[in-house]
Amino acid sequence: MAFIDYYKTLEVDKKATEAEIKKAYRKLARKYHPDLNPNDKEAERKFKELNEANEVLSHVENRKKYDEYGENWQHGEQFEKFQQQRHYQGNPQQGGFDSSSFSGEGDFSDFFESMFGGRSSSSGGRRNAQFKGQDFNAELQLDLKDIYTAHKRTLTINGKNIRITIPAGVENGQQIKISGLGGEGSANAPKGDLYITFSIENHTNFKLEKHNLYSSVDIDIYTAILGGEITADTFDGKVKLIVKPGTQNGTKVKLKGKGFPVYKKEGEFGDLYLTYQIQIPKNLSEKEKELFTELAKLRTS
Repeated sequence: MAFIDYYKTLEVDKKATEAEIKKAYRKLARKYHPDLNPNDKEAERKFKELNEANEVLSHVENRKKYDEYGENWQHGEQFEKFQQQRHYQGNPQQGGFDSSSFSGEGDFSDFFESMFGGRSSSSGGRRNAQFKGQDFNAELQLDLKDIYTAHKRTLTINGKNIRITIPAGVENGQQIKISGLGGEGSANAPKGDLYITFSIENHTNFKLEKHNLYSSVDIDIYTAILGGEITADTFDGKVKLIVKPGTQNGTKVKLKGKGFPVYKKEGEFGDLYLTYQIQIPKNLSEKEKELFTELAKLRTS
């Protein structure tokens, strides 16, 4: 297969930042997404190339190897280990043996292959090096309300549909690893792994800090003064609250266990903090103004 320049695929410069790479990928992925280009083989091919490029360039270590080794980047780490071992073997003073005992470069190749799990092929005594498959990286965008409860979701990774469970309470930027869902290994070596990074957006009226939620509740001035019962929103429904007489603007109340779920701790939740915002009536009638005037006189007399 011909070498593909991942930077050209994403239409970015080799000095592009992580943010620029992410932005370019999102833009092009939307353009060539199969749902927007049904029965378009070229768009499907382009979409797969975009995913492949993003999986490499969005991963710091993979990008570093790709920049150094190009199309052979997946074997860069093994090659470096081999070079170090080769240097060690060629220095008897360091406890190694003299590399001159090998008859030629082919011997080095055989030795390198055997160092990494090589096995004899059916065609003869030649060994084939085993390399673990490429790790895949994907970003999953979710809304805060999506991760309040655990749920299953189907992802398309390199053209394959993968159904995974999204745990409740995952955090923005958190990464999970799914073993064996990466690229195929060579010579029966293990498959690579799939790394999913969660990007959480918040389109709710709640602010999330750690596992606690924060919001505000409007109450009218009469309830604040006289006390009473109000209905307030929580993340999973409504609750009734008793307002004490003489409640001041900015008063905070804590609803224990009404916050956000704690990741991988079933049944454990943070708390919800509500701040009362007292609403001052507008467009008072003449009668209302008279009554408020009387109240003011009573308070100052």
